This record gives sequence, C-alpha cells and structure tokens, in this order.
Amino acid sequence: MNISKVAKATGLTTKTIRYYEEQGLIPSASRQANGYRDYSELHVRELNFIGQARELGFSLKECADLLALYRDSDRKSADVKVVALKKLVDVEEKISQLQTIRQSLKQLTQCCHGDDMPDCPILDKLSS
Repeated sequence: MNISKVAKATGLTTKTIRYYEEQGLIPSASRQANGYRDYSELHVRELNFIGQARELGFSLKECADLLALYRDSDRKSADVKVVALKKLVDVEEKISQLQTIRQSLKQLTQCCHGDDMPDCPILDKLSS
C-alpha cells in the first residue's frame, strides 16, 4: 500500500507517517521496484494505534513504550495500566494549571475598563 493510501486510512499526513518511520516508531516500509514505500496492514494498524495514543496526549516516547507493550504477547496489562495512569496524572495536573490560568485571566479582564484610555490594569499586572 502506498503512503497516500495509508495516510487516507489512518488520517495522518504523509509527512507524519515518514516522521514516525524515521523515529523508529514503526518498522521501515519495504520499497517497491520504483522506489516507493510499500506499507503493510501491520503498518496501518500501528499507525492507527499511534494516532489514537497521540490524541490521548501520549508523547512519542510514551507511544514507543505503548507500542512495545502492544507488540509483546507476554505483556502484563498492569504494565499498560501504569503508563495510562501516569498520563492521567499528567492530564489532571495540566487541567489544574489551566484552571489557575483561567481564573487569573478572569480576574485581570474584570479589572480592565476596556475603554479608550491608556491605563490598563492587565499591562500593569503583567509588568509587576
């Protein structure tokens, strides 16, 4: 299967697919006689896997770790759960940080008159 068909099947760009291959996340595709990459159904499955993991916020390193577990028929589900739980903690921390940012921005915008005058409490606060 050529790269454009794989891109269509996975929803990834051809550039992303090549990047994942260069990074070693997926095995290198074989080459056709004309030099074009020839991807297998395994490539498509693993690229879909990576795409789903990336949508959940997993880094490329974490995707590589998850792929290693996915490929290991002797894996323990507990090992997979540890990776997912760690990501959940990371996401909860980011949500907390974003909520703090949101509250700060709310307070700043409530202090500003938003009129034609040059005085701006938002700029004052950012510069202090």
